[in-house]
Amino acid sequence: MAAHREHRSKRITVAVVFGGRSTEHAISCVSAGSVLAALDPERYEVVPVGMTPVGGWSLQPADPARLAIRHGVLPALDSSGPELTVVGDATHHGMSDVLRDVDVVFPVLHGPWGEDGTLQGLFELAGIPYVGSGVFASAAAMDKGHMKAMFRSEGLPVGDYRVISDARWRSDRSGVLEELATVGLPLFVKPARAGSSLGISKVTGPADLEKAIEAARAHDPRVIVEAAVEAAREIECGVLAGVDGTPQVSVCAEILVSPGHEFYDFEAKYLDDGVDLVVPADLPDDVSARVRDLALQAYDVLGCEGLARVDFFVQGDSVLINELNTMPGFTPTSMFPLVWAHSGVDYPTLVDRLIADALRRGTGLR
Repeated sequence: MAAHREHRSKRITVAVVFGGRSTEHAISCVSAGSVLAALDPERYEVVPVGMTPVGGWSLQPADPARLAIRHGVLPALDSSGPELTVVGDATHHGMSDVLRDVDVVFPVLHGPWGEDGTLQGLFELAGIPYVGSGVFASAAAMDKGHMKAMFRSEGLPVGDYRVISDARWRSDRSGVLEELATVGLPLFVKPARAGSSLGISKVTGPADLEKAIEAARAHDPRVIVEAAVEAAREIECGVLAGVDGTPQVSVCAEILVSPGHEFYDFEAKYLDDGVDLVVPADLPDDVSARVRDLALQAYDVLGCEGLARVDFFVQGDSVLINELNTMPGFTPTSMFPLVWAHSGVDYPTLVDRLIADALRRGTGLR
């Protein structure tokens, strides 16, 4: 089959997979549009594969424009494209007959059923190399509670937090609220397995706590509650696999949220000009070095591959890890591509490097 592929085309066949069942469906579409636009048609044969919000698979047009946010309206996929039946069959080297000759997958899905190891497991079963972290790292990073527990067990600095399981909330709500009262205010309440700041509330009074937990549970029955790090600077850093897989770290960047937003919420990220992204961040050299070193350590602790964005809270000389994202937002104006552009890796080169890394790693135990 490899000889047949080489004879048929010298281009690398890339399946860009996007959409998905999570509440981050629209953001996945926006990221995918940027990736599609960056793939050089002389080097790559592109197969756009969409997953609808209800989980249907279909071939999609290779048209980045239809995946953009227009006038505040978020993109969404429907089932109008040719349907695909997806299976993990390594004997056919693919997920379906249409995708049998795919060389590599670039999965641009955010959140559960995409970024959490489920899709990565499908690619492993199908024997198709894919961009980004494997099953375990993807799953561990998706669950903020497990992620922080792993960081803490390795001595990495994280803030105070509590995880509320669905079973405990339903059986012992009063006990949960009593425990959270010991953490202090303000608090941030978040879905444990979601991103793009969806379902997050800042709680400044005890009366609002239960409502905030229910709002987070609308996205995920598992909730994480974090002690706010007051007056902290939000600093982010990118990690990218080098030619031999050795992780490299970008410059640091800072998020400055406008007064109209209490924190870096979904609207500030995607729907208005609620933030300024400062790249590189104005940090003392020793603090910048500390952030960058912790980013590499966090990447290593979770067993990440390919890429990650690591988010921090910085107060003076104090640095806390907030979270790590294995498939961060991927538009040219998203933080991960921005920090690498300022580190000497432009957007098309970034895409090329990630595909080359996926092909180098292949699938299976490694």
